[in-house]
Amino acid sequence: MPALSLRGIMTPSRTKFGVAVFGLSALLVFLVAGCSDSSPDAGGTPSTTGSSGPSAPASSIPTASTPTLKPLPVPSKPWPTPSVKGEPASDAPLARRIRFAISKQAQITAGRAATTTVNCPGIDKAETAGKHTLTCTVTYAGKSYTGELTVDAKQYSATYKFTSDSVAIVRAKVVDAVLRTVPGAAKVTCTMDDVAVVKHTADGIACDVTTTANAVQPYKAQISGNGQVLVVKA
Repeated sequence: MPALSLRGIMTPSRTKFGVAVFGLSALLVFLVAGCSDSSPDAGGTPSTTGSSGPSAPASSIPTASTPTLKPLPVPSKPWPTPSVKGEPASDAPLARRIRFAISKQAQITAGRAATTTVNCPGIDKAETAGKHTLTCTVTYAGKSYTGELTVDAKQYSATYKFTSDSVAIVRAKVVDAVLRTVPGAAKVTCTMDDVAVVKHTADGIACDVTTTANAVQPYKAQISGNGQVLVVKA
């Protein structure tokens, strides 16, 4: 009887052992899976509940830009002296010559030629030798103010002086003075009529200046007795 081969004896045994181990492993996996308390989805694809994607950038609110205004032209020439007509002859009555002189100075002070009347009760007697003190009412472009007239009359000559704490002035002359003083003014607003009577001893005329940067700055225009305008910051 031929001898048995070692290979022939061990091969079937290894085959059977491998099948048995495989079967046992499959059974163990099945039991473990069947006894699990976890839901079939546990450990699967993560839930997207409550999650959010990248937040959209908040829409930016445009900021209103400050407008840049154009500067008003700065006057290059002095304010013109008004040309006052109707001067009487040198041999005209003294009363007439005095009234014209007061009227002329009122128009020069105001800054513009306009209809002007001067009423001084008793002035017709001012030619009488001696000193005379009279009250006069000056009406310029419909605006009136009073002053005091003193006349020192002699036989062949006379001197006079008119004084008042008020003067008439046009708004254009005030604005002109502001533009000469404040650089970069884009708008000038003064609290006055086209023609105003102001006391040169008072605080002056209030003016607001809007700059090219759209900022508003307050100023005061002080009027002197001879019509000069001094502008200072309020």
